[in-house]
Amino acid sequence: MTDEDSARLALPLLAAGQAQKELWHNEALALLDIAVQASVEEIGRDAPPASPQPGQCWIVGTAPSGAWSGQAGAIAGWTAGGWRFVAPRAGLRAQHLPSGQMASCDGKTWRIGEVRAARLLVDGTQVVGARAAAITVPTSGATIDAELRACVETILIMLQTHGLIDA
Repeated sequence: MTDEDSARLALPLLAAGQAQKELWHNEALALLDIAVQASVEEIGRDAPPASPQPGQCWIVGTAPSGAWSGQAGAIAGWTAGGWRFVAPRAGLRAQHLPSGQMASCDGKTWRIGEVRAARLLVDGTQVVGARAAAITVPTSGATIDAELRACVETILIMLQTHGLIDA
């Protein structure tokens, strides 16, 4: 970052008395068009596609080549003026178009499909919260309790499968 770039997205800033301000302004708008409500075709691609369309974006992989060299982890967007890149920053998010899942950047790595939350509410009612401690599977009782034990064990297995309690 320089004094000529914004702090978060490294957008070019206009300077007083600067000639051809429209070039800097248009460059900033092109980068915003890539970064704001970003959507990407693919995550982790190392080589630019052969025939990108204006507005299409990709998240560059860890070993970029060609026009993407030196842009590992960046969002690469194809524009009428060529490739533009938004550097990876913690908190940057993009929708992965093929899966519909969100990808988020921790500053180094992009993670797709992970949702981080303290709890999940549906219509204002908490349906998932922090994981509870493991529940002991019943192991004793009379023969008449066999069906109940099987039922409870099945419930416990499903709760564990869904990650709601420890195994």
